[in-house]
Formats: sequence, C-alpha cells, structure tokens
Amino acid sequence: MSLFHDGILEHVYPAFFRAMSHPDYVGITLSISVAGYVLGGSSYFQALLFGSAWAGLIYYCCRDVYESYMTRRLSADMADIRANYVENPDNGFWVVEADVNGKSKVVGMVAVVGKRREGDGDRFDDSNGGVTQGGSEFVQDEGGRSYGEISHMVVNFPWRRKNLGSQLTQKALEFCKERGYGRLAVDVSSPQTAALALFKKLGFVQTASHSNPHVNRWFSKLAEINMTRMEKFI
Repeated sequence: MSLFHDGILEHVYPAFFRAMSHPDYVGITLSISVAGYVLGGSSYFQALLFGSAWAGLIYYCCRDVYESYMTRRLSADMADIRANYVENPDNGFWVVEADVNGKSKVVGMVAVVGKRREGDGDRFDDSNGGVTQGGSEFVQDEGGRSYGEISHMVVNFPWRRKNLGSQLTQKALEFCKERGYGRLAVDVSSPQTAALALFKKLGFVQTASHSNPHVNRWFSKLAEINMTRMEKFI
C-alpha cells in the first residue's frame, strides 16, 4: 500500500515541471508576472506574487490528478488485494521483495486485470477501482480473444535500473499467455517517460492517446497530462 501511494504521488513534480516548462506556460507566467509588476506600481514583490499564484494553480492541478487517482484505487481494488486479484483467476498480482536491513520489503509490484464485456456485471473500469466482478465473458480483441490490462506497476526508486520493471512486465505477459489473452495493454501518463521507454523496448506499440476521463477535465487540461495507450499482442 505504501509503495503504491508513494509510486503514484512521485509523478506530481515531474508533471508540474513538465507543464511549467511548456513554451505557452512560460509565456503565461511572464505575462502574469508583468501584470503584477504593473498593477503593483512597479512592485517586484507583486510580480513574484502573481507568478507564484499561477505556478501554485498548476501544481495543485497536477497533484489533484494523481492524488484523486491514488485515493480512489486505495479505497477500491487496493483495499483488498487478495479478494480482487489473488483469488480472482482472471486477474494477477505480483510483488518483488528485497532484503533491507535483515527484513523483507516489497520494492516492486505489478497487477493485471482481465477485461470484461460491457454490461456483464461490474466490468473493469477505472471508475470502479479497476475490479472485475460478475459475469464470465470477456471483451474480444480483433483476433477474437480476450485481453489483459496492467492496472498498477511500481518499482521503488532505489531499485530502479536493475531490470525489475522488465521482469515484472514479462511476468504479466506470461500470465496473459497462460490465460489465453490476445494482448496486454497499459495506460501511461505523459510525465512517465521512463515507463514509456520501457514498454517500447519490450515491444509495446502506441494505439491511442487521450486525456484522463476520470478526473476534473479542466485540472487535467491545465496540468498538461495526457494518457498514452500501449499494447502488445501475444
């Protein structure tokens, strides 16, 4: 739970700096600061205050996008991992453990959810926490087979660049193959450049790009966060 919490919120600062470095936002920041300078009677403090208020708004939007997602999932599928993943044969959940000061610690995780046909019980949907319950028929891909989706993948920072992300993804692919799924899909947010590079390296291809439909539309737009759909056929 702690790994998931920290792994999601760590994307806030990269998202913020990515948004603020956009040429349009640089221009807006300068314009707002100049407006504060003029309205404050040539006050540098007023210029700094106006610019800081704009930056604060962007940071708030970035944090809200990831925090709302994290809070929703912690109260849904992550609230009972055993019932929603381990005991559900259509889903899978794996962790990486490491010895830290003589104690076992979870330093990585990946979860896969089987995708169900709309209308069959509580289908998988980010709005219900990513849990598939009820019904027995799966969504069919173009090849006529059901498919899986990575709902969570996190590796703790000190254990990155040790091939753990690749091993977790391979485990997810093996599970999908065993289950007869035709492909494995994953949604990656735009600030997650390392994750995008990893999936491309493993043979995933981009099939769609969209904004996050499960958060405030204006917050997502101001935060400049888009989602990239990556898929690999098995």
